Amino acid sequence: MKKVYPSAQAALDGIVHDGQLLAVGGFGLCGIPEALIAALRDTGRKNLTVISNNAGVDGFGLGQLLETRQISKMISSYVGENKEFERQFLAGELQLEFTPQGTLAEKLRAGGAGIPAFFTRTGVGTQVAEGKELREFDGHTYVMERSLTPEVSLAKAWKADKSGNLVFRRTARNFNPAVIMAGRIAVVEVEEIVETGTFDPDAVHLPGVYVHRIVLNATPEKRIEKRTTKQNPKGA
Repeated sequence: MKKVYPSAQAALDGIVHDGQLLAVGGFGLCGIPEALIAALRDTGRKNLTVISNNAGVDGFGLGQLLETRQISKMISSYVGENKEFERQFLAGELQLEFTPQGTLAEKLRAGGAGIPAFFTRTGVGTQVAEGKELREFDGHTYVMERSLTPEVSLAKAWKADKSGNLVFRRTARNFNPAVIMAGRIAVVEVEEIVETGTFDPDAVHLPGVYVHRIVLNATPEKRIEKRTTKQNPKGA
């Protein structure tokens, strides 16, 4: 099966629709599928529910989809760097399912593993647990969380072979593998595509069985989310 597509637009053709549940990989702005997000924006699809650790920043990453009002609900753990997100949420224009970061990661991992639900102590006694099943195990209270299985996952890896075997680079390995595994259709943006058989099997981080479509973006912007520099002491 041919998995390599000529462009991000072609890779999304026929698989994204209004009202979908999608997952998008990345950690902050690190390891986000920049080209695929832009292509999703250009489809004009609306009323999307997006699972992502964060919501990008104003004008970049998922922030682009917030500006065009294509997202109606976010399932996220951190949303602190996006003023448009804050404005829409406080105005009642955007729904938010706020989820602890570890719980969000496990919801995706469990979805990819075929596990429909799991119990965790995280969130017990808070709003996170309201309306959910509680159960006692070994003297502790746990809350049941449902796993997540998005219809389409958009993710980023460093390299892929033509069979879809993936290698990630550093922090970009956060969330991206779980996002890919959870999606019914997984589209992965990479910086380099090599021939099948190039990778040492021990170097593969995620096997190609989880990957349905691949697109090359050899020169991503890789914007820094918040740049900080060390200040020199007085007189230095």
